[in-house]
Amino acid sequence: MNVHNIMEEIVSQKVNTIYDQLKNEHLSWLTCDCMNCRLDTISYVLNRIAPRYVVSGRGATHSIPSINDNQLKADIEALGMEGIRIVSSTKRPFHERPRTDCEVAKTLHPVFNMPTFVGTVLDGTTFEPLIGASITIKQNGGLAEMVDSTWNNPAKTFKSTNGTYSFWVKSVPAKKDGENKRFTFTIEVTAPDYTPVDYVFEVPVVSESVIRTELNSTFSLKIKDLILYYIIN
Repeated sequence: MNVHNIMEEIVSQKVNTIYDQLKNEHLSWLTCDCMNCRLDTISYVLNRIAPRYVVSGRGATHSIPSINDNQLKADIEALGMEGIRIVSSTKRPFHERPRTDCEVAKTLHPVFNMPTFVGTVLDGTTFEPLIGASITIKQNGGLAEMVDSTWNNPAKTFKSTNGTYSFWVKSVPAKKDGENKRFTFTIEVTAPDYTPVDYVFEVPVVSESVIRTELNSTFSLKIKDLILYYIIN
């Protein structure tokens, strides 16, 4: 199935146009207009407007009247400005790195593609999400390398994510397609005034001919909830 959200091109074009206009005005609050900041802003807008999916050129033609709606254009522009201000004031740690550092490196060799690991940290007293915990994933005694610089290791839990964290570990070279191998990982969780927790798990992986460069919700592993208990003095 080949389905496409045509709003991606529309929002991308509009956001880039706004960035170029603001840059030419030399506004003091526009602290950066790198590709990473622009992509963050585009994502911000796309997450706040309804998608318009098409499966063909004919579908795109039928969608033109609705995407040319003046209210929609105004909404995209307003959200674009809002997103630019937010991104400019709260830039991610990796935003100054070259775009290639923020993309999964492609390879033609067989690899063991790792699933994304997703888990949640809970308070052992209330069993509510624990905010401000630090989660580290290790492999072979050291920090597990991530697919690109947009994935933090260690990661943090935030209120906006309800104590949930995620990792996407870099693919490992394989000798051939269809090779079976088990990989061992250790997750270490710490938080101020809480007893640290370590969790070891194994993942069976079958090698593939190509590296996965895009997230796939069906290729993920849910880690069991990790519970931290408050230290009582």
